[in-house]
Amino acid sequence: MLPLDGITVVSLEHAVAAPFATRQLADMGARVIKIERPGIGDFARNYDTRVKGLASHFVWANRSKESLTLDVKHPEGSAILHKLIKTADVVVQNLSPGAAKRLGLEHEVLSKDNPGIIVCNISGYGTGGPDEKRKAYDLLIQSEAGFLSITGTPETPSKAGISVADIAAGMYAYSNILAAVIQRGRTGRGCEIDLSMLDAMTEWMGYPLYYAYDGAPPPPRGGASHATIFPYGPFVVGDGRTVILGLQNEREWTAFCGVVLEAPDLAADPRFSTNSARAEGKVALTQIITDCFSSLTTEQVVERLDRAGIANAKMNEMADVWNHVQFEARDRRRQVDTPAGPIPALLPPGGIGQPPRMDAVPALGEHTAALLEELGYSDSDITNLRNAKVV
Repeated sequence: MLPLDGITVVSLEHAVAAPFATRQLADMGARVIKIERPGIGDFARNYDTRVKGLASHFVWANRSKESLTLDVKHPEGSAILHKLIKTADVVVQNLSPGAAKRLGLEHEVLSKDNPGIIVCNISGYGTGGPDEKRKAYDLLIQSEAGFLSITGTPETPSKAGISVADIAAGMYAYSNILAAVIQRGRTGRGCEIDLSMLDAMTEWMGYPLYYAYDGAPPPPRGGASHATIFPYGPFVVGDGRTVILGLQNEREWTAFCGVVLEAPDLAADPRFSTNSARAEGKVALTQIITDCFSSLTTEQVVERLDRAGIANAKMNEMADVWNHVQFEARDRRRQVDTPAGPIPALLPPGGIGQPPRMDAVPALGEHTAALLEELGYSDSDITNLRNAKVV
């Protein structure tokens, strides 16, 4: 038995934030009923066709769910939705601003028939305030939260290569829902969770916010290098490849000079004797490091780094990550079914002593008939609903 077995989640979701949150609930055993628009579905289904004709975002964030197509604006569709919610434990929605209220999905309304219901609203800017109704996409929130201002090169700010604001919101939705389920077990009552992408992304910005406290300069953009610790980042080696390395303290700096650079006297050079000094003199120190590395191969540099106890890493491409030796050694690889056939997947992080749920990615509306039958609709009722384009 997984910890969320017996918990039913009804999710009016699209894109990344809410689907990522509910997929994790499904991983832990929850039954997730995904409401999708008839004939169209979650628009993330059509972002690309990279996974056997299916969209990469969608197959990642939607395994182990049931897909119910439903026109929630139609009176009969709305009635079906509310029937589902009456016996559900959790409702999740990341609809456009104001849509949930128009559909009667506020906790105040739903809790009249279902006092234990937990409602999680995910939006760009949260309830209240002048930005409440603003549309929000991942890149826009990365910008609003200051992430772009500290990411990239000195000349060019850069977005994250993944939907980091959506993922942050999804993670906080997941953890808040788990906390709400525990709270309900003690009180018998549900609650409303008001979660914004801006709140989630800004929480992750805690270090640069405090670094720039009280008008201090913010961390400079340093590309793939650390903004305030040096040497910490990529360095080109003689064979044209790049090695990533990082130093954290003075003991490692001494070992780096003696073992890796084979220049032990450099450790006492006042230009580089502290991390602050090394960060200030990074141009000169970078030249010293690359001059040393220019006559070495990647393997030789890595061997010296390992011998000195200096943390280092490969700059992997996506194919390298799929084939990472750690996943094979730790048995982290699995397969997940999809409408286009099985695809590889990795176990979710962590573990609770038993395998997580990793069921199929649903086809659009795949579970519509079965779910309607559970609600008491006959075959002819379902046919009529299909003909009326309610489902």
